[in-house]
Amino acid sequence: MEPAVGYPDLGVLLLSDGSLPEPWLRRPDPVPGAMPAPSADLELLERTLRERLPDAIGATEEEIAAAEARLGVTLSDELKVLYRVTRVDCDDDFEAADRAGEAVGCELSGLEHLYAVDGAVRHPGWDLGATQAISAAPDAPVQGLAGSPGWIGFGSNGGDEFAVDLTPGPAGHFGQIILVAHEQSLGAELVADSLTDFVLGRMREERRDRLEDGLPAMASVGTGYLKTIQDAAHPALEALSIGDWAGTPFSLAPVAGLPSLRTLTASPGTLADPLEVAGLTGLEFLELGAQEWSRLLDAGAVPRSLKAAAIKVRDQDHLPVVALANEILALWDRPQIVQTLLEGDLGPAA
Repeated sequence: MEPAVGYPDLGVLLLSDGSLPEPWLRRPDPVPGAMPAPSADLELLERTLRERLPDAIGATEEEIAAAEARLGVTLSDELKVLYRVTRVDCDDDFEAADRAGEAVGCELSGLEHLYAVDGAVRHPGWDLGATQAISAAPDAPVQGLAGSPGWIGFGSNGGDEFAVDLTPGPAGHFGQIILVAHEQSLGAELVADSLTDFVLGRMREERRDRLEDGLPAMASVGTGYLKTIQDAAHPALEALSIGDWAGTPFSLAPVAGLPSLRTLTASPGTLADPLEVAGLTGLEFLELGAQEWSRLLDAGAVPRSLKAAAIKVRDQDHLPVVALANEILALWDRPQIVQTLLEGDLGPAA
């Protein structure tokens, strides 16, 4: 189980070990025609680095090849130039590592510490992650991903990570520099068109990329948000949340059969017919109230596509909720929640 955030529910029931929502599993699209930016200048980059680091000791071709073999990618020519000038031994020579960082413009990692940004590491947990989605324009310079084998982390600003992007978006360049923010779990920001630009301080102006055209992949229905399920229904919808609602309960008919819908969260009492959930055949995550879960369980209508589930609890006894949770877990042959009864005398009332 994963703990719930911000409210006293049981938490998220994990129905499959190591399961992640689809955005954190998404792989980069192929970029066969991606080219380095016109600003990528190997001679200028090497000359600048050698002027700034005249006494640095670079890595050998064998060491660079070993790093490529470990990562399973071919590094950009600019990144190879960087490590031919300085291998950056952060473990033994802190002063030299500091000088290298100042020369490049970030806290620089050693060649042996280069890594691919792993989307799974950025996952915030199902409670938060299930209702998130990637929103990026089809022609964005950076692909909308949680991570990529081609995002090669080489340094940081003390919190966020800088990476060379070997799998750019349609409007990007091979070897561009992106920032992977530690406060975000999806996406990355383009900060320089090339490592040459990055080292010379020619950064991209801060801007927000145009979001994907059309309706959003996430939708909230209820007080203060969209007023009907129909307003939220479109083929690209991935996550639907139904908040507290004092009006007529909603039918899920408008979203039945949507190809991308993977998450549904609905506050207790907001569904006209909980059994309509069975028509959402692609769900990965489902959060419902206790009565709605009871209806699904009694009818044998719990979607078997689920990877995780949650029971939204209001002011009620948790013991029946635990029993429901165990019924859900049993459908996936998962370990049961153990209940321990303590009996004793607390003494006279004050």
